[in-house]
Amino acid sequence: MTFLFRSLPLVAWLFFLIPLLRAEESADKFAKRDTKKKGDNPADQLAWIDGPTTAKLDTRATFRLPSDYKFLEKKDANKFLRLTGNNPRGDETGLLFHKKEEWWVIFEFDEIGYVKDDDKKDLDADKLLESYRAGTESMNEQRKADGAPPIRILGWHVRPSYNDETKNLEWSVEAESQGKKFVNYNVRLLGRKGVTKITLIEDRENIDDTLPRFRSVLKSHQYVDGETYAEYRQGDTIAKYGLGALVLGGTAAAAAKFGLLGPVILFFKKAWKGIAIALVAAGSWLKSFFGGPQKHKKLE
Repeated sequence: MTFLFRSLPLVAWLFFLIPLLRAEESADKFAKRDTKKKGDNPADQLAWIDGPTTAKLDTRATFRLPSDYKFLEKKDANKFLRLTGNNPRGDETGLLFHKKEEWWVIFEFDEIGYVKDDDKKDLDADKLLESYRAGTESMNEQRKADGAPPIRILGWHVRPSYNDETKNLEWSVEAESQGKKFVNYNVRLLGRKGVTKITLIEDRENIDDTLPRFRSVLKSHQYVDGETYAEYRQGDTIAKYGLGALVLGGTAAAAAKFGLLGPVILFFKKAWKGIAIALVAAGSWLKSFFGGPQKHKKLE
C-alpha cells in the first residue's frame, strides 16, 4: 500500500498541520499576563492533580503520574488550552505538565475504530517524508499569496517507528519557518475502539533531553479492561486506514485516498468550532499561528 499523497488539497493538509499549530505560540502570550500576586494566574485555579498518583485519561486509560508532574483531567485540560490561546477539539482526555522543566503533553482520543497494523512492515519513511514535503509546498503557495512566510520540512527528527508489542506508533518531523526550527512530536497508542493521540509541546533545543522522561511516563499507560488492542472482537468497528495514514494525518490522508474531501471539510468545521474555513482564508489563519514557535514560559 502506498501512502504518497501528492495531490492532497489545502484543507486536507491542514489536518496534518494541526499538531504543529496547537500550543506552539500560545503559552508565551498567556505567561505575559500580570501575575504579581500569587494566584493571579488563571491556571492556578484549575484542578491540578499532583504526582505521585495514578492519572485517569477519561474512562479509557490510566498512567502513573510521577512526583515532578501535575495533571489536568478532561474538563480542566480544555480550560487550560483555552487559557493558552488554543482551541480544544473536544476529544482531549488530559494534559500533563512537568513542574520544573515546564514542558507539557496533550492527550486526546480519536474513536475511529480498531486500526489494523497490517502495513507495519511497509512504513516507508522516505515516501512519507516526501508526502509531508509535497503537502507543505502545496500549502506554501497559498501562504505566499497571503503574505505569510513559508514552512520548510527539514526531515525526520524521529523516523516513524511502530512497536508491535506495545502497539505504539511514534514519529516527529522537524520543520522551519523564518529561520526558527520546531518539532512536531507525536505518539499514537492503538486501542480496541480507536487511538490515543499524544502531542509533546517542547522547545526544539530541549526536546532531545526531554524525550527520555516523556517516554518513561508513557510506558505506564494502560487501557482499561475492554479497551485494549488485544481485546478486539468480531463485529467491532474497523478504522478505514492504517499506520501510514496515521502518520500523514489520519482523516486527511484517508479522505484524500478515498476521495472524501467533503467529509474532511465538515470534520474540520466540527473540530475547530467558531473558525470560518475557506481556501482564501486558510493562509491568513495559518499565519496567526506560524509567527514562529515561541518558548513556553512559566505559568505558575
